[in-house]
Formats: sequence, structure tokens, C-alpha cells
Amino acid sequence: MEGKKHRKSRRKQKDREGAVLVLGAVLVILLIAAAVVIILKISSGGKSRETGNFTESVSESAEAEEDTESIPESEESRETESGNPESLPEEPQTAVAAEVGSMEDEGDPQKSSNASGQGNGASVSITTDTLKPTEGETAEMTLGIDVSKYQGGNIDWSAVKAAGIDFAIVRVGYRTKATGIIYEDPAARYNIQEAQKNGIKVGAYFFSSAVTEQEAREEASWVADFISRYKITYPVAYNCEDFKSEDSRQYGLDKTARTGIASAFLDSIQAAGYMPMFYASRNEMEGNADWDMDVLGSKYKVWVSQYPEKPFPDTPSSTYSGRHDMWQYTSQGQVAGISKKVDVNVAYFGYSKEAEAKDSTPAEVVEANPEVGITFTEVQETVTAKIETNLRTAPTTADGSQVVAKLVNGQTATRTGVGNNGWSRLEYNGQKVYAVSSFLTADLTYQAPAEEKPAPSQTYEPVNETVTAKDTTNLRTEPSTASQDTIAATIHFGDTVNRVGIGSNGWSQINYNGQILYAVTSYLTTDLNYKSSTTPTPDNPEAGITFTPVNDVVTAKSETNLRTVPSTDSPDTVIGVLHNGEAAVRTGIGSNGWSRLEVGGQTVYAVTNYLTGAQ
Repeated sequence: MEGKKHRKSRRKQKDREGAVLVLGAVLVILLIAAAVVIILKISSGGKSRETGNFTESVSESAEAEEDTESIPESEESRETESGNPESLPEEPQTAVAAEVGSMEDEGDPQKSSNASGQGNGASVSITTDTLKPTEGETAEMTLGIDVSKYQGGNIDWSAVKAAGIDFAIVRVGYRTKATGIIYEDPAARYNIQEAQKNGIKVGAYFFSSAVTEQEAREEASWVADFISRYKITYPVAYNCEDFKSEDSRQYGLDKTARTGIASAFLDSIQAAGYMPMFYASRNEMEGNADWDMDVLGSKYKVWVSQYPEKPFPDTPSSTYSGRHDMWQYTSQGQVAGISKKVDVNVAYFGYSKEAEAKDSTPAEVVEANPEVGITFTEVQETVTAKIETNLRTAPTTADGSQVVAKLVNGQTATRTGVGNNGWSRLEYNGQKVYAVSSFLTADLTYQAPAEEKPAPSQTYEPVNETVTAKDTTNLRTEPSTASQDTIAATIHFGDTVNRVGIGSNGWSQINYNGQILYAVTSYLTTDLNYKSSTTPTPDNPEAGITFTPVNDVVTAKSETNLRTVPSTDSPDTVIGVLHNGEAAVRTGIGSNGWSRLEVGGQTVYAVTNYLTGAQ
């Protein structure tokens, strides 16, 4: 009995010892698990996070973890008072460098667009009343312009501010249309600097010709670096046009590829801390014609261009059916302080204060440079005027270039540069001035030829009117095309000159830079909105009509009137009749059912259906 009790007692002791061992093992496992949890929590919760230009240590406490919870990627970035989204984690970018572009850069993809005021839209003068709110309206709508080198390098931004402009979207650069090289817009630094100095809030845009998403990210990286020292309050926009032209490196890209490229640029801009915005024309966006607006319109601000016949506010809004935040309603704006036509915009948003620069390093201070974008070949020579010429503060006759002196034959100045725009840089009486190169000579013995009086048949009726070229025309020292040496200057549509005489010989007398020059009368017009007109007139007979060039000989099926205007609206335009068997050279077939003909050295028009090929 004693042995049984002893064995039973030993079994109970062993059972207790086993339970203790099991309990100890469990405790060890729990302690190891707890240690692992603590280590993981320390490794994640104790990380440093980057917030702007400093590094902040995050506490391990539950409260701190809640405060520093990361924003889900799907959450939209929020717009701040200063107009820029909250910073997202930055992707590493390869630094991209760019030279300053030229004013005459043929590769600039914006050269053929509306940038220089040669596009469409109603002519409109901007004043402080343009956006004057009526009773009950809010102040959220803001009025602005977008500018580039095509508005010149010496805009008077104080005058722009006084005209009522709230914001400016400044082109900072572009990628060339064919070669794909990135260039800085030569007027960008001055435009941003002076706009901000005069209280105008600034945004930016880049004119892209990227063909891959990687190129688009390179463009965005360059833009973000360029604008980092400036206070960019309004959005940073992606602008891409003319991609259907065969000479564009983007030719052949489909809508999906273009949309992906735009998104790559804009996502990178957003990651850099700026508000991204997509720009395109209404026709390109409507119905997802050329861009997938279901994608772009849902992710970014949208800037639509559409030019109604009557500008804002007579036309209150764009007819684009998609969501949009800004409307470019004309390329024909006339704003005080800007000598050339400019795009004008209405933004359906504004900002209560100006953004801060991403980089606190002060931007380089630049001066207005009348030579911006012009290539000057450096020389050092003494010159005189062939006859006489004005000396100006800038190498242009546009507003803002002032005549400070006149150089006459026999007086001398030192020429220090010859520009590729037809002007020379001179030192005259200790001042830097500019004169038309063709009016100067280094031959100090040069004697102006004796002035020949026009033949009796060349009489000129005195007039005093402002004209421009219908397209491009030469100004000559005599009313003849017999010699190229008589070409003194060339003017383009939009360049205005003073016509002082209309000759019976088909030439006009032009007062240009203080000299009387000559231009073919039919190449000039007093209609300064000539290219935006849609109604044919004797002065602009092909307005609103597209003519397909041809070169064939035609005759009348029976007989047909020959008119100076391709329209039957006025009987006064009939100048002759073409009969069957009589031949005329047809040079164009119009979209309105009329043909352009050359008859007896004169351009005339006839109904296409009344003509047939000559045998």
C-alpha cells in the first residue's frame, strides 16, 4: 500500500513538472512573438519621412502614427490656397538641360499656331471692365493671358496689370517639332519676373512634341527645375498641337499614345508639387476626338481653346460639353503693354494668395532684352546711312521701340552687330541703338543716287492710312520688281505701316522708318483683321474660302461672268465675260464652288460648274 502511494505521488509530481515545462515553453514563444511585433513596429513606425526641405522623425506612439498615416494613392491631391496640390512622393528624375531658344527658330512647334496673333478669334481690347462682375456674381472668375516669345521680349507688365489682367500663363519652353531638342523660351524669365513684380499671378506651360512617355517625363523634369525658384500659383499646363502634320515627329501617334504621353508629363508635374492642367482645342477634345478626355478630364484641370465670333463676355462660355476649368476665347487680344496680339483666357477659379517658390534660392534677375531670340553676328565697323535712317531703342518698328535719333548720309556710327532679323546694333553718341541693316553702308564715300521722279503715268493719290500685308510682301526702294537689290524690308500680316500714296501703276507708297518705300497695292490691306474675316470683299476676295491649288487651262461651257470677288452678291464685281473657246488659266478651285482664274494678267473668279477643260 505504501509502495502504491509512493508511485502515485511520483506520477503526480511528474505531471506537475511537465505542465510547468509546457507553460514555460508557451511563455517563451509569446515573448519571442511580442519581440518580433515590437521590432517590426519600430522598423516601420520609426522611419523618417521627407516633408519638403527638412526631415521629421515620426514618434512610435499610437497618436503619432495616426497623424502620419500616408494618403492612399487613389486619393486625389487637394488644392491649397496657393493653387498647388499637396506634395506627393517625388519620383527620381534625370536632370535635363536646355539652351535658350531663338526668336526665329523654325523648329519651334508653336510657330505655326496662334501664338503670334495670326490665328483666329474675335479682335478684342482688354480693359478693366472686361471682367467686371455684375450684382450677385462672385469674384472666383479671373481674367488672364498666355504669353511667349511671340509677344516680344519687353512686355510692359505694369501696363498689363493696369489693364485688368489677373494672371499670366507663361510659356517656359518647347521641344522642337522635328529634332526633339528642348529649348527655353527666350522671354520666359523676364515675363515671369516682371509679371510677379507687378502683382500678376503666374502659371506656366510647355509646348511638347514628345513621342514617348519617358520624353514627356524629361520635359516635366526640366519644367519643374526651371520654375522652382519662381512663385507659380496658377497651373502648369501641357500643350501639344500640330501632331497630324507629316513634318511633326509625333505624326502617326494614335490617341491612346498621345493621351499616355500627356498623362506622363502631368503626373510628373503633380509629383513636383504643381497643379497640372491639360490644354487642347475644343474640336480635339469633343467626343474624345484626338484625346481620351475620359482619362485626362478626370485627372487634371482642363484648358479649352475655342474662338467664337463674339468674344467673352458677349459669348458667356465655351460650347465644349466636357468639364473644363479655363477657356482661351481669342488669339486676337489687344492688351496695353503688349505690342502684338495675345491669347486671352477666362479661368473659373482664382487664388487668395500667391504660392511660394519650391526653391528658396532667389531667381536670377534679368533685364528686358530687345535682342531676345535674335542672333547677332559681332562686328566692329564704322557705317553711315545710305540716305537717312531712324535710330531706335529696339530692333523693331513695333510699339515700345522709340526713335532716339536720325542718322543721315555722311554721319557715322559704330556697328557692333548684324542681326538675323535685318537690323544692326550700333553705338551712337555713347548709346546702344538699332537701325535697319539695308539702310546702312560701311562705304563712307557712298553717295545716294539722284532721286528719279516717277514717270508721268505713275501718279500717286495721297492717302494717310494704316495697312498690313495680306500675307507677306516686300518693301522696295522703287516701284519695280526688276531687281532684288531694291528690296529694303519685308512685312508680314500683322505688321502695320503707314501708306501715304496709292499709285495708278499698281504700287503704293509706304512711309517706313522715315523713308518712302513701295509695295504692290494688291498685296496690302487696310483690314487689320484680314485673316480672321470670313466674308469675301474686293479687298479680301478669298476670305473664309479654301482654294485647292491647280494649274490647268479652262474655257466656258457656254459663257460665264468673270468677277473680282467669288460671289454674286454684288453686280459691281463683274469685269468681263468668258465665252466658249476663250482660254483662261485656272490656279485654284475654291471650297465655295468658285474657281480662281488668271485672265489678261488679272486674278478673277468664275463659277466652277460653268467651266470646262480647254481643248
